Order: sequence, then structure tokens, then C-alpha cells
Amino acid sequence: MNLLPKSHKEFSEKDYWNKFFKKRGNKAFEWYGEYLELCTHLHKYIKKSDIILIPGCGNSSLSADLYDIGYPNITNIDVSEVVIRQMKVTNADRTSMRFLYMDALNMTFENEEFNVVLDKGTLDALMPDDSEETNERINKYFNEIKRVLKISGRFVCITLLQSHILSKLLEFFCDKTWMFRVVRCHEAEEKNAENGAGMTLPVFVVVATKFKEMPKLILEVCMAGDKMQRLETADQLKACVKLAQDAAFITNGLAKTSLEGDDEVTLDLMLPGDDNPRYTLYIVDQKKSQAINKYAVFIVPQGRESEWLFGTPAGRRQLQESARFGRLVVAVLRRGHVFESLDAVKEELAHSAKMLVPNGFTGQMPFLSLGSDVGRRVKVHEGSSKVSGDYVVEDVDVEGATYRRLVFLDNQFLVQSEAKLKTVKRKNKSKQVVDFGHITVYHAFMSVGVQLTNNQKVAVLGLGGGSLCMFLKKCFGDLKVTAVDLDPAMLEVAKNHFECEVDEKLEVQIKDGLDFLRDEAESGNQYGAVLFDMDSKDRTVGLSCPPRQFLSDEVLQHVNRVLNNDGQFILNLVCRDTQLHETIMTTLKKHFKHLVAVKLYEDVNEVVFATNGNRQYSMDSFEEAARTLNASARERNLVKIKCVDLKDFLQSITIVS
Repeated sequence: MNLLPKSHKEFSEKDYWNKFFKKRGNKAFEWYGEYLELCTHLHKYIKKSDIILIPGCGNSSLSADLYDIGYPNITNIDVSEVVIRQMKVTNADRTSMRFLYMDALNMTFENEEFNVVLDKGTLDALMPDDSEETNERINKYFNEIKRVLKISGRFVCITLLQSHILSKLLEFFCDKTWMFRVVRCHEAEEKNAENGAGMTLPVFVVVATKFKEMPKLILEVCMAGDKMQRLETADQLKACVKLAQDAAFITNGLAKTSLEGDDEVTLDLMLPGDDNPRYTLYIVDQKKSQAINKYAVFIVPQGRESEWLFGTPAGRRQLQESARFGRLVVAVLRRGHVFESLDAVKEELAHSAKMLVPNGFTGQMPFLSLGSDVGRRVKVHEGSSKVSGDYVVEDVDVEGATYRRLVFLDNQFLVQSEAKLKTVKRKNKSKQVVDFGHITVYHAFMSVGVQLTNNQKVAVLGLGGGSLCMFLKKCFGDLKVTAVDLDPAMLEVAKNHFECEVDEKLEVQIKDGLDFLRDEAESGNQYGAVLFDMDSKDRTVGLSCPPRQFLSDEVLQHVNRVLNNDGQFILNLVCRDTQLHETIMTTLKKHFKHLVAVKLYEDVNEVVFATNGNRQYSMDSFEEAARTLNASARERNLVKIKCVDLKDFLQSITIVS
């Protein structure tokens, strides 16, 4: 027999509750957990000497449980005569506990008669919606609660805290005469999950404490653990609750099913009142037949989040498949926070990780990582520009080495520029300086393209931290590099934090790259190579580098005009949209006779070489250029052995045309 209401509106109707309790007889019905799940919170806010009122008591055993452990002063009221008769019989031996047939909207108690009003689900039953009729009813209910509570008395409400209910609570109890606190009751949720309850919704305990007048508004939340978080505004509190509810909706779904194909789910975990996520979780599933273990959480140390294995869906899929877990949660530690230790991170993530376990998982939850610590991320500089928005320069430790990185905060998992730091001794003092010989793999590949040309001038569109430009300047002795960047702030970052040296060999123009190409083409200036190494600010298309407009027919015509006869167009391409990638390659074929793509499997970057020169691309020409580049870098003491791994490079080449 279906004992649940057919619609939310029935929750507030007296006839429904009379029918409900007749159907259930004397069996208790616990909507929001039983005493054992709630007692930790109740004992904090209710003293044994308190005079307690429970409105809408139903046939819950909560008041009996409280009575039996030493709370003698409890009055229960309900709008259902049937349940009051039942409860009087059931609790006949609890002589000092009262059960009264009374409407909570129109109570007959004296003013300030109770220390505590304990509402377990009654508010949710009375307020199925926010209609005018419902609001009038709740106004009466809350006014009655305010009236019967003593000064320093507490309204303790156990609720699912739907948005319209939270708004109404804040309307009545969010002022300087009330301290308002919201605590999440994880114990009740976990009990519901163990009992196989369908959707395990977040359960909250709201505590509104009555005062005469306080100097300021006090709002607090606790979404996990025991630590209270002080908030400034009601909107912040609403955001905290909504975040918990949204996450619960996702975790409920994940507990019952597996993700299909290459799908993954992303969750941000935030501290209450903080808009900056503390963690980002990626949930990845694989077929049961391929999995040895059911579930694990992999914690990515600080500074490693941008690596292909952790920072891309394909990488996370490979991580999961190699570890052979049915479900893997990849936890990324976000910048802007302090993480004390790996154990502290595990403790913080424990509850969220537990909520994400797949159906049927039991036993200890394994946490995996790359080592025994959480890594190191130190902020060197932060700033904001009109072009790039907020950005940060930071030092991170990766496998025993320190790297300096430039990151634009609107795309936090993409490193814009990276330089390895090395320690040198000067005047008997150790100092960390930029190692100009260390460049990223794709910058090394782009440099091979520069080696293919004998011209003494190259243009690099996109300065960033200047790592590529400084390597070209130091590796090619007779080369003149012209760097172009739209953002003047990047030039200051490059000079002040990446040791970029602007002189006769490295010129920097603060200019729109589109204007630069047009002006150079009209002036008849020519270059041996034009390199595109700039990111796109448009996140609506699957193209991170370069901006879409730089691959238009008009711009590519300008590129052709500024290249000399054997000039090389070298493109750093980051495109996750397959169709768009095909369109880009088709457009490039229209403008260049010869085209080569170099793509490393474990890298989001693809380097494209294009030319209209008479000499066709060949594997031999690329091998010769790479060997020459390595020899030049060694000769100038930039590297000890190589800057380009010849085997990886040659295996990654695809001659397109």
C-alpha cells in the first residue's frame, strides 16, 4: 500500500494526516532520521532542564527517546486527534510528558512558556509551496513560535530546507534579535541511504536563538565536521545550502548508476561563504568487466593539476583504466587555499568521497596519490589586466624541481607560461634563476620549425612569460625575435618574474596581432617564421589556442605575405572540437601547399607546420632540424643533452600534405 502523499500539497492537510496515521497504526514514521541520528545535534541545543514543545509530533518516537534519557518537560501537540489518542496510549508510562490536540498555528499556551520549540518536519509539512495561502499559514506558525519562546530560547527545526522554506525562515529569524544557524545532519542522510531510501536528500538542523537585541547580525553554517562558519549575508547562507542540495542530487544519481562511455561528472567543493572552490572532483566510471577494484579517490598534489594525466578527460580516463577501478574520483586541490597535509586533505574529503561510492561498495575507502604530501604552490605575484583578467604567477614543485608558472584565473587548469628554476651561486650566495634551456615539449617542437628556416627574423604572436622568445634568442645566435602581445601587463610579468630581456635581439610590440600582421604585410616586411602562441579568451568554442579570428582567410593571407619564400608558419593549436579541428585543417590547406601536424598523445597541444616553400616536408628534414637544434642548445650551455626528444618527435609527426 502506498502511504506517501500523492502531491506536496497534501502534506499540509489535516485529513491527509488522519488517514495516514490510521493506515500506519502505532508504527513510528521517521521522516528525517531517528533519535540516534539526531542526538548529537539535539544535545548541543537542548538542555535536560529545558521546557520543550514539539509541534506536529505525529507518531514519532523522538519525544519518548528524549524523555527516556532524562528530558522530563516535553509537551507534544498535533492537529490529528487520531495520533494524539495513539500517542497517549503508547506513552502512558511517561507520566510527565503531555500530548495535546492543538493547532500549532493557534496555540493556547502562555507567552514565553518554552525554552525550546523542536520541529521535526512540521514546517516542511505546513509549507509545501510559497503560495499566498501557505505564506499566511506560516506567518501564523512562526509568530506563535516567537510568542511562546522565552528569551534565549531556541527554535530547533529539522528540515530538508527547500529554497522557499529557507527564504521564509530567514524572513522571520534573520535579524539582530535572533542568532541563526544551519547545520547539516549527515548522520540522518547516511541512515536513509543504508535503509535503501530512494533519493537521500540533505537533512538540516536550523537553530534560531531568541535575544532581546544584538550589536550585529549573526549567521552561521556547518556543512561538514564540527567547525562553524560565520557568514555575512543571507544570500551567502542560501548559496551554501543550495550547493549542498545540488551536490546531493548528483551523488544520489551516481550511487544508483554508472556513467556511460567517456562521460565524467565534475563537482566543486567550497567552504561556506567562499566563492573560490577548495577542491574539484572528477568522477570517472568504466565497465565492470574491466575493473578489478570497485572504488578509489586519487588526490592530485598541488602543481600537478594541469598535467595531461590529471587535467584532461582523456588523461583521467587513462589513469582510471591503468589503475583498473570501476569508479575513480580524481580530486584536484585548487589554488588560493592552504592544505596542511595529505592526511588533512583525506579527512576533509572523506564525507564527499563517501557520498560518491558506487552501488554495492563496502569496506574501507582507498585514497591514492603520487606521494606522501600535497605538493607545494607558492604565490609569487598576482595581478589583473583589462585584457587577460586576473592572473597569478606561482612557483610549484614537481618531482623535485621548481617551476614558475603564469596562469590566467579564468582558465585555471591551463598553464600559459612555464619556466624551470635552477639554483646558482653568486658571490657565495645561492639564488634561484630561470633555466632558459628548459622549455615545454610543444615549445621545443615549435623551435624545430624555426630551425628549418635560415632567415634571421621571426615573429612570435603571444609573449606570455617570454619563455619561448628567450629560448629562441639564446639558442639562435643571429636571430632577431619580434614578440607581439595585446596585453601590456604581460610584458611586465615577463620582465619582472620570468627574466625576459628586451633588447636589440628581442623586441616586444604591445599591439593587436591582427593589426601587426596587416601592417607588416602592407609594409612589405618579411620573416623567416611566424609563430602563433596565444590563447583564446572565448570559452564558448572548443578552441583554446589561438583565437578563432587568427585562422580566418584574411589573416592567413597576411601571414603568407609576411613570410619569405621558404618561410614557416608555426601554429600552437589546442582544439578539442573534432569538427572544428577538421575545418581548421581544411582552411590551412587552402593557404599552404605543405602541412605537417605534430601531436604528442599525452599533451593537449598540437604543433602545425605550414609553408608554401619549394622544399616539401620530409622526415629526414625534421630529423636534421631537431638534431641541429639540440646541438645548438648544447653548444650554448642551454641543455646538457637535448631539448627535443628525437624519438618522440619523429613518432608524433603526421605529414598532412
